[in-house]
Amino acid sequence: MRPVLDLATAQYVVEVTATVALAASGVMEAARKRLDPVGVVVVACLTAFGGGTVRDLLLDRRPLFWVQHPAYLWTVFVIAIVAMIAMRARHRAPTERAIVWPDALGLGLFAATGTQLALQADWPLLAAAVVGVITAVCGGVLRDIVCNEIPVTFRDRRPYAMCAFGGAWAVIATDAMGASDAAELAAGTVVTVALRAVTLQFDWRLPAWRID
Repeated sequence: MRPVLDLATAQYVVEVTATVALAASGVMEAARKRLDPVGVVVVACLTAFGGGTVRDLLLDRRPLFWVQHPAYLWTVFVIAIVAMIAMRARHRAPTERAIVWPDALGLGLFAATGTQLALQADWPLLAAAVVGVITAVCGGVLRDIVCNEIPVTFRDRRPYAMCAFGGAWAVIATDAMGASDAAELAAGTVVTVALRAVTLQFDWRLPAWRID
């Protein structure tokens, strides 16, 4: 019996959802910085495609995922345009808090798919987890750099990349247990988003450098 959701379909659904989530966070950050329409679209694309592009380069996957599926580009363009029109109509700029949740969702989705693709390429477990983290955080790093911010990955002492690392190991653990491909992606996403939510809710912070 054929599975209801095969691997290719599951990964496609995850990539689409992650792209939309991170594009939304990129648009909101660009709007907070009051960039012009070209800047908004560029930041949205960098955020949505940055991590997946680095992943594909590391895993030597051609064509790049957004080249193979041009609909991703159109989706990001539409999100950026609609969001700009909506925010201008309401005369509101999104707050930093509003960006957190689409960013957390994109973080979890890309961490899961990056780890799973590395496992399929027979990478060692730790290397596969690192690929998952890179896939999850690189888009946000590019977004923050272009918006003239120190990337949240490096300055937010509430665990960020560590949440993606935890989600990556959830994918590895479910893969070792023989779970379905869709279950692996779901586990990695849920663990990452849950960890991020808990760190924000309880304001858990990593120790900072102390300078006398």
